[in-house]
Amino acid sequence: MAGTRKRRKIQMNSETEQELKGIVRNILESINSGEIPELHLPSRTRDNIVLDQLTSVWKYGESTTRRSAKSLDGAEYLVKFLYVIDFIIEMLKTNKSSTLREMYYISEGWDLAKFGSQGESDLLAEDLEVISKLLREDFKLRPEENGASIIGDITIEEKNRKGDFKTINCKDDVGDGGYTIPYNVEQEKLHLKTHGANFVMAIETGGMFDRLVENGFDERFNAVLVHLKGQPARSTRRILKRVNQEMGLPIYVFTDGDPWSFRIFGSIAYGAIKTAHISDHLAVPTAEYVGITASDILNYNLPTDKLTDKDVNALQSELKDPRFQTEFWKAEIETMLSISKKAEQQSLAKYGLDYVTEKYLPDKLGELGAA
Repeated sequence: MAGTRKRRKIQMNSETEQELKGIVRNILESINSGEIPELHLPSRTRDNIVLDQLTSVWKYGESTTRRSAKSLDGAEYLVKFLYVIDFIIEMLKTNKSSTLREMYYISEGWDLAKFGSQGESDLLAEDLEVISKLLREDFKLRPEENGASIIGDITIEEKNRKGDFKTINCKDDVGDGGYTIPYNVEQEKLHLKTHGANFVMAIETGGMFDRLVENGFDERFNAVLVHLKGQPARSTRRILKRVNQEMGLPIYVFTDGDPWSFRIFGSIAYGAIKTAHISDHLAVPTAEYVGITASDILNYNLPTDKLTDKDVNALQSELKDPRFQTEFWKAEIETMLSISKKAEQQSLAKYGLDYVTEKYLPDKLGELGAA
């Protein structure tokens, strides 16, 4: 069994290596034929995301951008692009991995290809995903931190350091903090086995996650609770997708009531603009929003904060965002702009520590036929 796993890992690394070398060959062939090498990428903007009618997720449209060695900036980009490919191939050969932060610092030793910021190196790694049609996990690149967690009756098998799979029930075999989601949740690393749940509740803040756990919400409603830790990491969105797709569990998203929290829901349900090339892997188009709305602020008379100028600009941007062009979202965004107020999940504590689990969420879920 161990030998089979090792052969499979070597095969996957080899396939990724060959795909990356194919990109390099195309650039080299352009140079050898006297042509200026260039790369074509989808335009990664709000105006270039379109709804895929078949999968109901948002993907990049036909608008493209070009990275050409004809300009100095384009030539520098291509050099950095090739250095990154070389770095990844070396990791594949030695079966090492790197955080995105480490790759940025490693570039300090690349005299011709030093990155100006980690944002620049992160963006190039995403570009490489788009061009190769592979995932960051295939490149052995990982984020700096994970930390999002799960509590509830769902059983998984996770591969340990020795290559063996360990069975974990996220209710019985974990502490109060739950099961920590690893950065790679693909099939070769994590198997979804069984569950005794009715639905998944994805929760923005740690305070509210702890409140639902303390109040026994997961046991009372047979729910799996997932702490998003703010804007969720790709691994968190991926496991939500897998649980929904492979286990048939509906996903409900519980966030604060502000434009940034609306975008958290958008990234889960519709797909994020910067990762639209892998929306099929991350987005859950059937996800439902049970977070704080502008209507809730009025109907529940919740404690609020005044919208900042950044909040207003973000809401106005969402009114133009094709992903938010439903009657529900347009009405809620316009209402929030008109009252100029936002509210946190924990503002529900105005009515007591049990109110969110005894009244608010049961009512919201009941409206959706889930409780």
